[in-house]
Parts: sequence; structure tokens; C-alpha cells
Amino acid sequence: MTTLRGGWRTLLYKELLRFWKVSFQTIAAPVLTALLYLLIFSHVLEAHVAVFDGRVRYTAFLIPGLVMMSVLQNSFANSSSSLIQSKINGNIIFVLLPPLSPLDLYVAYVAGAMVRGLVVGLGVFAITVWFEPSTLFLANPGWVLAFALLGSCILATMGLIAGIWADKFDQLAAFQNFIIVPATFLSGVFYSIKSLPPFWQALSHANPFFYMIDGFRYGFFGLSDVPPLGSLLVVGAFCLALMLAALALLKSGWKLRS
Repeated sequence: MTTLRGGWRTLLYKELLRFWKVSFQTIAAPVLTALLYLLIFSHVLEAHVAVFDGRVRYTAFLIPGLVMMSVLQNSFANSSSSLIQSKINGNIIFVLLPPLSPLDLYVAYVAGAMVRGLVVGLGVFAITVWFEPSTLFLANPGWVLAFALLGSCILATMGLIAGIWADKFDQLAAFQNFIIVPATFLSGVFYSIKSLPPFWQALSHANPFFYMIDGFRYGFFGLSDVPPLGSLLVVGAFCLALMLAALALLKSGWKLRS
């Protein structure tokens, strides 16, 4: 039976130290990237793009999207890079030898990645809110927290699965460049899907990343493209499915013990 045995705390501490010791790269750099996105897109499109029937300024609309995008991408990057580095360097054996259950491994890697993603997201929000102070007053803080936690958990779990699957950095980069980045950019970070033609709206509804972004944005403005409860159900189900898949892979030892 898969249970927590306590050793996960030590592995989690190691994961936290891993990204914190290079925080200039793992935290400051993503915050700067998001700031550049805000400066460029808000300057170019503020006067040309109307969202939520003009009830929300485009710059304000961008901020929660950029915050959530940063949370998702950095959660994925942390767990995936940690695992692939351990596999390539050969020190994964020191993680597998102690009596850690699959749940121990899952909780440690995913929690560490979630912390990094959420810290980066807070950093992005702290910087970008100065450009639109109205976003400081959240319409529904509970929804913001729920989607931030579920979104970071999902991407951290996807990073864990990608790290298990990949044998080299090229494969991991392909996973990120051809799955994670397109799914994130096509999820409504920079636009409302209601501005898209019907075909692309339907395609967006098949993208689980869209529900994470849209639900998170609802917490800021009380406005969304789809009902937030529906988004929560989709995101929750997706998170559960990925968690079960990751635990099964860890239990089997596929590409870890062989």
C-alpha cells in the first residue's frame, strides 16, 4: 500500500534548496520575462483589444494570465529538471535506495515544484500589480488560491512524468516546447477565447490549461469565459488522473530502477 513514511520531508528540503540556491535563475529570471510580456503586450494592444465587453482594461486582464502562466511553467520546470538531472548524473540511486514509498517521492517532488511555481507567481504579481493597482483587490480570493494550487500541482506532476519518461535533456525540451508551451500560450493568457472564431473556441475548450487560466482570472474580476465551477471540476479531474498516473509510474520503477 502506498503511504507516506516521513522521508519525503528530507527530499522536499533538498528540492527547495536546489532551486533556492540559484534563485536568480529560477525566480528572478521568470519574473523579468513576465514583466517584459506585460510591457510589450499592454503597450501594443491596450487601445486595440477589448475584453469582457470592455469591463476590464487589457493590462489588468493580462496580469492574472501572466501570473498563472509563470506558476505553471515554473512548476513544470522544477520537477522535470530535477529528475532528469538526477538520472543523467547517476545520483538518482541515492533517492531510490532509502525506504521511500512512491507517495513519498511524489509528494516531495511535486510539493517542491509547487513552491517554486507559487513563489515565482507571487513575484510576478508583486511586480506587475504596480502597472494596474486595481488587480490588488481580488473579487474572489478563494478561487485564486484553488486554481493556483491545482494548476501548480498539475504542472508539477506533468514535470515528474516527463522527467521519468525522458532519457536526455533533448527529449525533455521537446516535451516542454511541443506540449507545455503551446498549451499555455493557447489557453487565453493574452486574449479572451470569445474573440476567437467558433472552431478555435471549441478547440480551446479541449485544452485543460484554458480552464486553469480562466478560473484563476475569475478570482480576480468575478468574470470568466466559462463558469468557474465547471473549470474547477475539469481541473480537479485532470489533476487526479495525472496524480494516479505518476504514482503508478513511480511504483513500477519504469526508467528509474532499470
